[in-house]
Amino acid sequence: MGNATTQQVAVVAAGAVCWRKEQGKLEVLLIHRPRYKDWSLPKGKIDPGETTPECAVREVREEVGIDIKLGIPLPSIEYQVASGLKVVHYWAARTEAVKVKPDGKEVDEFLWCSPERALELVTNPSDREPVQALVAAFQEQNLATWPLILVRHAKAKPRSSWTRAEGERPLAASGRRQAVAVSRLLQAWAPERVVSSPWDRCVQTVMPYVKRANPKLKLVDAITEHNAARKPGKAKGVIEKQFDKRVPVAVCTHRPVLPLVLDVLRKHMSVELANLLPTTDPYLAPGEAIICHVSSKNHGHVVSVEQFRAYDD
Repeated sequence: MGNATTQQVAVVAAGAVCWRKEQGKLEVLLIHRPRYKDWSLPKGKIDPGETTPECAVREVREEVGIDIKLGIPLPSIEYQVASGLKVVHYWAARTEAVKVKPDGKEVDEFLWCSPERALELVTNPSDREPVQALVAAFQEQNLATWPLILVRHAKAKPRSSWTRAEGERPLAASGRRQAVAVSRLLQAWAPERVVSSPWDRCVQTVMPYVKRANPKLKLVDAITEHNAARKPGKAKGVIEKQFDKRVPVAVCTHRPVLPLVLDVLRKHMSVELANLLPTTDPYLAPGEAIICHVSSKNHGHVVSVEQFRAYDD
């Protein structure tokens, strides 16, 4: 692979290694593209205003007709194209017994096969790396996961200009647009539950996602700024409880509460992963999220950490 840090990236793309278990054995999905006469993984170029996770989900839907939820991140690959360096970001995506429907234009065939067969068939040798990483995660029982997502609320009206109750301080106009972008970002993982501070700016941040995806919404006083400052242990307990529930969840709270949440997350992961978490104020930008994937097999064990900022106009 090349080194993206020393060469300007010309093309950013994203995709997924879709996987399933058939009779206990791992299978992955390959697509055939008639234009290139090649076998590859579903992927495509990022659209303006789109994050890479959103791109990965959209491309799989467009190419093979499957709505996926992203699992653990897999290694990104780099290779040269006519315009320069291309970087493709990949995620694992578990798919159950769904019917694959190639679009017929970009993709005319698909194949579920063993990872070993996929490694033989892929035309671009760099596609092997994410497949190999998927196999390694499967062998380590770190492939089946559920997401725990931490979201800082979107941009609010300034404290200095707000004279009413702090809990009623709403999002700014730019924050409301940001909340829509947060909704698009969350759809890449599709959390079934949303746990939020009941203060207006947090509720307004998650409502576009709640209205679109209809998750179970729970408002929790313990993760407001005031209550978390008075009883930090109770705020931490709210996060700890999410690990026990083992259900995909997004938690929306305030900047001053983030250190408490991050303390809990660190206890559930390796030092290597913990070093990826932010350590200095403000920890996250408004509308930014940390995605932790928790192993379904090894209870409470976080196996990957990512950080994304919803597209900000």
